[in-house]
Amino acid sequence: MNTEEQYDAIVVGTGISGGWAAKELCENGLKTLVLERGRMVEHIKDYPTMNDDPWDYELKGELSSEDKKKYHIQKRLGWAPKEDVKHFFVNDLDHPYVETKRFDWIRGYQVGGRSLTWGRQSYRWSDIDFEANKKEGIGIDWPVRYADIAPWYDKVEEYIGVSGQNLGLKQLPDGKFLPPMELNCVEQGLQKSIADNFDDGRLLTIGRAAHITDKDAQIEGRGVCQNRNRCWRGCPFGGYFSSNSSTLPAAERTGNMTLRPNSIVYEVIYDDKTKRAVGVQVIDAETHEKIEFKAKVIFLCASAMASVGILMQSKSERFPNGLGNDSDALGRGIMDHHYKLGATAKVEGYLDNYYKGRRANGFYIPRFVNLDEKTRRKNYLRGFGYQGGASRGDWSQSIAEMGYGKNLKKEILKPGQWQIGVTGFGEFLPYDDNRVTLSETKKDTWGLPQLDFDVEFKENEYNMREDIKKQIVAMFKAAGFKDVTSYDEASGPGLGIHEMGGARMGSSPKTSIVNKNNQVHLVPNVYVTDGAFMSSSSCVNPSLTYMAFTARAANHAAQQFKAGKFS
Repeated sequence: MNTEEQYDAIVVGTGISGGWAAKELCENGLKTLVLERGRMVEHIKDYPTMNDDPWDYELKGELSSEDKKKYHIQKRLGWAPKEDVKHFFVNDLDHPYVETKRFDWIRGYQVGGRSLTWGRQSYRWSDIDFEANKKEGIGIDWPVRYADIAPWYDKVEEYIGVSGQNLGLKQLPDGKFLPPMELNCVEQGLQKSIADNFDDGRLLTIGRAAHITDKDAQIEGRGVCQNRNRCWRGCPFGGYFSSNSSTLPAAERTGNMTLRPNSIVYEVIYDDKTKRAVGVQVIDAETHEKIEFKAKVIFLCASAMASVGILMQSKSERFPNGLGNDSDALGRGIMDHHYKLGATAKVEGYLDNYYKGRRANGFYIPRFVNLDEKTRRKNYLRGFGYQGGASRGDWSQSIAEMGYGKNLKKEILKPGQWQIGVTGFGEFLPYDDNRVTLSETKKDTWGLPQLDFDVEFKENEYNMREDIKKQIVAMFKAAGFKDVTSYDEASGPGLGIHEMGGARMGSSPKTSIVNKNNQVHLVPNVYVTDGAFMSSSSCVNPSLTYMAFTARAANHAAQQFKAGKFS
């Protein structure tokens, strides 16, 4: 590559946010360099396990003893990484960080990032979310409201293809949806029970998922979801949205994108004379060569904590504490969502009912607490939702170790008893002392300072967790389910894989890092549009919101660029 070339824009990262930034900037005519610290992953070509079956793996998909050492943090998830998807997760020995307090940092370093392995649940924020900080005196007020973002939610949903059902809820705005996936019979039974037994507005619906469900949907280059539920391996049909199948190819079609993998951005270069960023410093991940790339607009989409780390390392005489950090807000207010708690139960009956396919989605119970006086909770703020599913149990439950021969063949064809499970996702408040810093002593493989996490749940979060368990147990028992058991597994923040904050959005550089357009207040040609800009966390999956803000910011940047504001 010609390192002397002046690009119009540089996008750091290729995940959910980076893909959208690349698409919008390129489609607006900007010559854009897209830098990814991980390896190249090409749609379909680089999905090596996309068609594998469980019997294709020696250990039934489990990691070997050697791999368990390599993925010792990633495997805190429980469901991943397994043999079929380990190549989309980082090797923790190669990518260490410091846990002053436990923080479960789940990462995927490759082109496409975690858009290849995300849960695809896609929900809009409401004004209840955008206004909560101001009303409660928590953190800082968002400088935007739902009306500012709604058109961009529309744009993103129509482009990525979100299946779901409009409900008319104030806490969960309706969207532009493809046909919803179907609830199975047990889920329909729970839906009816909740409606019959609770009068506080709670309800059950199918999840809103970034999957194409309409075979006639005209979404370029992608096909309809095949209900294989092998999404995290990479979908050869493009049934679910990823950067690899959607936004990056769109950017490439313009002829304006240059994509460079194995490029670790560690600093934004600041020019004190122009008071603008002029480029980025990069380490080649393979050769360890240091390279400088120049551009008039910089988009940080490296993932929340990585983008915060880049800003922290971008020190100069003007910004000795990190780029744009006059407020000392950089690295503060780190959040995630509650995870690894909920309930399970057995379901009697429905034995003459089954379902077709492996639906890559579950049901959703939207937030129903702290919405009005009737639903007010005295011992915690904000709210939570639930995601779950019901299924027929595995044949081995009927056989145990006693089945063999003719009996085994007979029993293997019989589905087991119905069972159901639910996980709660609750809001995490933005605390200034929940922060990430740069380690003063520990370096990574490339000589860069490791991130040091000092983040924890506090009283509000622990009180909410108790109610999350209490309420789902009540709903299961009201439905007549058996052996209802709540669970609350030991985990740290981060395990929800919704880590956010650290470069929060606000109205003033005295209290925040970026403005209402995602520009760094004091360096306006630098935009931060991944989860780092979040000033609160809501209780819904955040990726749709990242995409909407990114599309909005990229179009703002293109307008500013064309108007000569960054010259």
